[in-house]
Amino acid sequence: MFDIGFWELVLISVIALVVLGPERLPHAIRSVARFIASAKQMANNVKNELSQELQIQELRESYQKAEQLKVKDLAPELHESIESLKEVAREVQQPYAASAEEEQPLAQSLEAPSAPEHDVLADKVSSTESVLPEKLPVEKHPE
Repeated sequence: MFDIGFWELVLISVIALVVLGPERLPHAIRSVARFIASAKQMANNVKNELSQELQIQELRESYQKAEQLKVKDLAPELHESIESLKEVAREVQQPYAASAEEEQPLAQSLEAPSAPEHDVLADKVSSTESVLPEKLPVEKHPE
């Protein structure tokens, strides 16, 4: 990739030894090694995610093609392979669905305030209104 030979590596190590000194050189080498390892891990993670997305896309396309060709007219072996493809697609999407389900109740609780409790006083007033007569009789006193 870089086409660095043995003598180039020796020259780089001698320059690093002179610049950093024997006390700081081991620490610098460890730091560079950690950085390279984390870069490789990140690249592998991206590569794995892309391959999973490509597999999902291929499964969707094959599923759509199978639906267009009237899946019921296919041989039993093809039905089994389609079911296995569906199962693999569910397994691949399961981690993403689980994280979406965990985020949904939190978002709902933040968006909608809780409903007010049942108003007991309003119930009492409405129940007494049904018991009371419409108009109270007015008695006239003789004068």
